[in-house]
Amino acid sequence: MKPTDISAPDYFHKVVDCQWACPAHTPVPEYIRLIAEGRYSDAYMINWKSNVFPGILGRTCDRPCEPACRRGRVEETPVAICRLKRVAADFKDDIKHRLPKPGPKNGRRVALVGGGPASLAVARDLAPLGYHCTVFDGDPKAGGMMRSQIPKFRLPDSVIDEETDYILNLGVEFKGGQRVDSLKQLLSENYDAIFVGSGAPRGRELDIPGRKEAAANIHIGIEWLANVSFGHVDKIGRRVIVLGGGNTAMDCCRTARRLGGESVKVIVRSGFEEMKASPWEKEDALHEDIPILNFMVPVAFKHVAGKLIGVTFQKVKAEYDAKGRRNLVPSGEPDETVPCDDVLVAVGQENAFPWIEADCGIEFDKWHMPKVDPKTFVSTNPKVFFGGDAAFGPKNIIWAVAHGHDAALSIHRMISGEDINERPLPEVQVSSQKMGIHEWSYDNDISADKRFKVPHRDKVIALKDIRAEVELGYDVKLALGEAQRCLNCDVQTVFSAPLCIECDACVDICPMDCINFTDNGEEDDLRQRLKAPSPHHDQALYVSGDLKTGRVMVKDEDVCLHCGLCAERCPTGAWDMQKYLIDMVHAGSTCQSKARSAA
Repeated sequence: MKPTDISAPDYFHKVVDCQWACPAHTPVPEYIRLIAEGRYSDAYMINWKSNVFPGILGRTCDRPCEPACRRGRVEETPVAICRLKRVAADFKDDIKHRLPKPGPKNGRRVALVGGGPASLAVARDLAPLGYHCTVFDGDPKAGGMMRSQIPKFRLPDSVIDEETDYILNLGVEFKGGQRVDSLKQLLSENYDAIFVGSGAPRGRELDIPGRKEAAANIHIGIEWLANVSFGHVDKIGRRVIVLGGGNTAMDCCRTARRLGGESVKVIVRSGFEEMKASPWEKEDALHEDIPILNFMVPVAFKHVAGKLIGVTFQKVKAEYDAKGRRNLVPSGEPDETVPCDDVLVAVGQENAFPWIEADCGIEFDKWHMPKVDPKTFVSTNPKVFFGGDAAFGPKNIIWAVAHGHDAALSIHRMISGEDINERPLPEVQVSSQKMGIHEWSYDNDISADKRFKVPHRDKVIALKDIRAEVELGYDVKLALGEAQRCLNCDVQTVFSAPLCIECDACVDICPMDCINFTDNGEEDDLRQRLKAPSPHHDQALYVSGDLKTGRVMVKDEDVCLHCGLCAERCPTGAWDMQKYLIDMVHAGSTCQSKARSAA
């Protein structure tokens, strides 16, 4: 095999798994180290630059980073990355002076439809560059679905107010209570660009017998949550059924418990493991004494003279075909009717664009979704961009933020007369962490602690107050313990072949048996000769140049823990620990498009 070119800017990308699993590519290990040092404001600003809403996401993120966490290579549970993000928000100082200042306007105007995370992320990137950003939203305050659909016991209004105000105070004009009813009208107002971040505002219906007759007590989940959020609904029946297995269903059932639902059941057509709800959301529902019944398909709403009395379900089971595809088929058991007073339908969300006229230059696909370029987020009208749920259907906040960054970059390049398809490379920095030959500028001791549990409010108290936040967050001591579980995956092990004397000290001390000194050869052969064979080609091998004996050093990047023991044991300094920091390109970044070396 040829020596690995670690000077390529993107070589170490795949090793910092958490950062690359995050759609906004937040430098996770960097901010966790800052939390461990008590530098909460610095940790917050790193998050604010990339994910825009640290306090909100620290409570509500879907956590795509955590399944990727390399801590999972050595034990069952990953680092609590999401809840550590909240720590930075909870314990930071006043950071207003560290935010960008509204600069002189450049004469360019951008309209943003919807006041949710995607639109606010676009405004956050463009406003400091001098763009006059105007956000239109039908609700009186900014936040979109973060404010209307996430219950206050998960996300207090004070957190939303704080983090949306950071953006609006950059000189962004917010027109609350002004719903956009015509894209044609908006285009006629000569904005230089329009961004559509209107979300997926329509809850899916369940068209089964009895739906119309018993409509008074059958509610669409996301609409019902919004009505609760804005104070229009403050009670529900004693017996409640929630239909659906996603996070919205979990929010519905927990909200119903707080509004008077004594017997609240979630009933799902799939199995428990196949439910779309996040595992921790299901755990929270079960903790609040809400049973989840699986493999039951609703077939009719039962009513007497228009008064809902129950829901009839067909029982099903999962069968798999030769290709492993699942089908739900009748189990043969008799149908079951579950009595109830109210039903909350949370079986999915849909996009709705009745305000986009057919002659606006926006083409739609067969699913009635706008045709949007997945890289630039431009539609078939070159002045109109989409992002968040409005672009590709319902997902989550962190994806909406990532879309906002990319769309803002496209808008800035388009208005500047540049090619929006040319995406500048991220800024890459690599710096040695060496203070002495065996001392490092970061704490590289690997904690043996299991994941620390986030404290919760007492269940009896929590269920009495719909605005009482359930999760209390880590205190400083717990945050430090959890932060020390991070394996510092962005601090890379870098090998210098000329300094190596082939003493094998690093091989002896490596806890993962991932360092090898062996004869070179073809990749398939070499992978089988390692101390821990690595047959999967998608797992990178770090191969050195020839050593003095003609052998090469081979390290399996996939299982390396970046513990630094090899560098501490090496008597010649052939191993070094180098921090690899990637600064993603946003609108207005000064980095060039040409390739840059990481070395």
